[in-house]
Amino acid sequence: MTAPTPVSTTPKGSRWIEQWDPEDETFWESEGKHIARRNLTYSVISEHIGFSVWSMFSVLALFMGPEYGIDPAGKFFLVAVASLVGACLRVPYGFAVARFGGRNWTIFSAGLLLAPSTALLFVMEPGTSYSTFMLVAVLTGVGGANFASSMTNINNFYPLRLKGWALGMNAGGGNIGVAVVQLLGLLVIGLVGAGHPRLLLAIYIPLIILATVLSARYMDNLAPVRNDTGAAKEALKEGHTWIMSFLYIGTFGSFIGYSFAFGLVLTNQFGRTPLQAAALTFIGPLLGSVIRPIGGQLADRIGGAKVTLWNFGLMAVATAVIVTASVQESLPLFIGGFIALFILTGVGNGSTYKMIPGIYRAKAAAKGMTGEGAAVYARRLSGASMSLIGAVGALGGLGINLSLRQSFLTVGSGTGAFIAFLAYYGVCFVVTWAVYLRRPAASETHASSATEAKPQLSYAEV
Repeated sequence: MTAPTPVSTTPKGSRWIEQWDPEDETFWESEGKHIARRNLTYSVISEHIGFSVWSMFSVLALFMGPEYGIDPAGKFFLVAVASLVGACLRVPYGFAVARFGGRNWTIFSAGLLLAPSTALLFVMEPGTSYSTFMLVAVLTGVGGANFASSMTNINNFYPLRLKGWALGMNAGGGNIGVAVVQLLGLLVIGLVGAGHPRLLLAIYIPLIILATVLSARYMDNLAPVRNDTGAAKEALKEGHTWIMSFLYIGTFGSFIGYSFAFGLVLTNQFGRTPLQAAALTFIGPLLGSVIRPIGGQLADRIGGAKVTLWNFGLMAVATAVIVTASVQESLPLFIGGFIALFILTGVGNGSTYKMIPGIYRAKAAAKGMTGEGAAVYARRLSGASMSLIGAVGALGGLGINLSLRQSFLTVGSGTGAFIAFLAYYGVCFVVTWAVYLRRPAASETHASSATEAKPQLSYAEV
């Protein structure tokens, strides 16, 4: 076993760690895991608040009664705009970690959340124009981008054997921000009524300031991943980046899309009041967030591809229940199916993100790389890919909200959109099996070289 890799900062006090090798078990046990856990903790705090700000309009929509003059389709479009901007910004946010450092970018991105929160504090009142709300919805998108930089950063801190757990904890702690803001919205509506949305916003402004200060005080930058722009170009050319993006649309896209839309569906399709809707909307995102680390742990133990495959099968079943409930107008069955679907999106979020570093570690082995060389290759490519995969996956939230908007405009319910989602999960099931679990046929194996066959076999364990 090699000697521990020293942790050093230069210049003194700059919070740049110049050497980092989490795969070295001696170093990891003596120093690495303590530093990694500290950075994980404060990364979760900032990402958590970012998710709350990103999903703010899905909660504020419940406060926006007839006096605001915005119909259901208009509300769906506001949350869709926030979803789109958050998805697009994930690309530069993810690459910013290598350019500016994980700690430095977390400070900036956390502080930037003050812009949409303060803007909403001023404009949340009847009589504000729809174009103004649209502009502020664009600003809230910055909260969704925090996920990409946070996941890319934490991926660099942990060894491969713990990435499923670490990424699950980081993402789950962030995702739960959706449930928390919905729960706080319920509390505000329950205590003072739907006429006081500014109270919800006033809660978040001091929390944003606190998160920014904590990031500056306790987080670190990793110098070994600094200015690695070549990894982004390699990730763009890698087919697995786009395959995993397609699958992540089905898991995270579903989670964030349903989180934004659930309350609006309950009020517009099932006639629930804002208070009744708010009392239910936080449950699904809460369970989906809490379960995400478990999805990552399952993937660590039995393989991310296997967990992802069967998870998509169960998501299709849950969606079939939702379609049935929508047709029969059964609110209890609808809520039960949706909560099951939220839980499954959380499991799938954890398992798909565990697959990413595993895929690139398998590719490194297929190239004949070993030891630190293989670890560096996998870390570079998986970190860059996560930025792209997170961005494309988040576009699924946009697709869900636009699909539901169109479904309500054409048939007056979300049934048509749910049928489309069911079909998508079926395609994801097939893709997961075909790319990551299907063994090559005997004739294919015979025609291929041994080095070509091994990567296909090893992907089943990612």
